[in-house]
Amino acid sequence: MTRPRVVVTGRIPEPGLDLLREVGDVWAWTSDEVIPTEIRDEQLASAEYAVTLLTDRVDQAFLDAAPALRMVANVAVGYNNIDVPACRARGVTVTNTPGVLTDATADLAMALVLMVTRRLGEGERLIRSETPWQWGMFMMLGTGLQGRRLGIVGMGAIGVALADRARAFGMEIAYHNRSAVAPEVAERLGAIRLDLDELLATSDVVSLNCPYSEATHHLIDADALGKMREDAFLVNTARGPIVDEAALAVALRDGVIAGAALDVFEREPAVEQGLLGLDNAVLVPHLGSATIETRTAMATLAARNVVAVIGGNDPITPV
Repeated sequence: MTRPRVVVTGRIPEPGLDLLREVGDVWAWTSDEVIPTEIRDEQLASAEYAVTLLTDRVDQAFLDAAPALRMVANVAVGYNNIDVPACRARGVTVTNTPGVLTDATADLAMALVLMVTRRLGEGERLIRSETPWQWGMFMMLGTGLQGRRLGIVGMGAIGVALADRARAFGMEIAYHNRSAVAPEVAERLGAIRLDLDELLATSDVVSLNCPYSEATHHLIDADALGKMREDAFLVNTARGPIVDEAALAVALRDGVIAGAALDVFEREPAVEQGLLGLDNAVLVPHLGSATIETRTAMATLAARNVVAVIGGNDPITPV
């Protein structure tokens, strides 16, 4: 009996591959470099199932290269790299990996809050540059978090997990979301729901944890930044295009806000040049889910989706 052909377009942890090999004939790209289009298309020509990464564009060209494709399992919680309507039009199932990266991303978001408010990146750069320094009462003063307001834009699972961490640091929680969180969650967190303008105007730290869509493209632009306080900070661990990076660079340079910490970028892996020389910008390379445990869980969930569909069952986490 012929086993279904599964193509994995990027390097994933071995436990995910092991699951796939139990049910299919697996070809996997094993380099950390992005797979060349010609190699990808050659392998997709006979693929029935594709396991993709966030760096893959699953568009018309991808689908045209894979005429037998039945399913795309994206190893990411987001799926804006996938043309979902085009997949549906061809009867291609799409899945993602929600839930398993909640804690890792919330940890990273809290770390960025600490980095930008306590100027940790700036301090490390000072040491590594071998610039002479001496401790002093007013050297590199940052901002404490106790009693400060964290404004969370997007109060899904990651937003709630971040709020739990921030509460442990003594922060108060406000949030902006299309719908209110469950009453018991709001009570536990002491969280208040605000419209976006009020949240921007009253928060000491604004954290972006919302999905990316046309509605959230450049949600944080020059106008939104101008509504924030001069001593406030912006953190983005969601998706890069939610922030107008050029406008952010100007706002940071001109003191419109005090600082920003970004894990994601508008034209990733490129970064707005105006941000690179700013000490009040903390910039890290998309590390939100970058723990061994989380990346392994993401790969195995994607594989389990494939296994389920090959076995004639519904996908576990369909888009």
